[in-house]
Amino acid sequence: MEKLLICKHVSKSYGGTHALSDVSFEIEEGRIIGLLGPNGSGKTTLIKLIADLLVPSSGTIEVLGQKPGVESKKVIAYLPDESELPGYMKISELIDLYKAFFQDFDELRAIEMLKSLEIDENQRYKNLSKGTKEKILLILTMSRHAKIYLLDEPIAGVDPAARDYILKTILSNYQEDSTVIISTHLIQDVENILDEAIFIKEGRIQRFDACDTIRKETNQSLNDYFKEVYSCS
Repeated sequence: MEKLLICKHVSKSYGGTHALSDVSFEIEEGRIIGLLGPNGSGKTTLIKLIADLLVPSSGTIEVLGQKPGVESKKVIAYLPDESELPGYMKISELIDLYKAFFQDFDELRAIEMLKSLEIDENQRYKNLSKGTKEKILLILTMSRHAKIYLLDEPIAGVDPAARDYILKTILSNYQEDSTVIISTHLIQDVENILDEAIFIKEGRIQRFDACDTIRKETNQSLNDYFKEVYSCS
């Protein structure tokens, strides 16, 4: 299996605050991986480092053997935890924008997903509901033929029906030679689609293992194991 992503002793500090400390792991192709931890555990910081939106304070990151930069952005599809799309644009204009920006963007795939949801391309993004905005963001992200999909809290703050659609879209649109990393604290909602899980706490990796291995060794669901690791009340 090809190593898509390698993190070696990665740390990130903001002033005197350590957001990540000595994070090391390797990720292969063909996986759906959960980056699991409570809010403030370092999930978003790690994803932004991989996406080349932040620079490590120490350690190294390799995406297909290269440091994050212009080339890595060509193979990484990033879904931020908050919308960053221009509200004045129509959905059709957003599709054109992604098509112009990303050579691997599949316009037909995006249009098919919009039609399946009966979403009018002529609507302006700012006029959509929060759930529909989340779907549009996901459609644009998953319509790329990327090697790594970084999805930062894709199901937070949306209703259960929207969550189901988002998870179904993730499953049906990533390729076997790519990998999806889903950052979330909503373990119960994503557990059934995950192959592996990275548990992160206070900026440190607590465990990185196959989900089946965790369930077998602990005799618990990932959600129950998560509660135990983080002492969630």
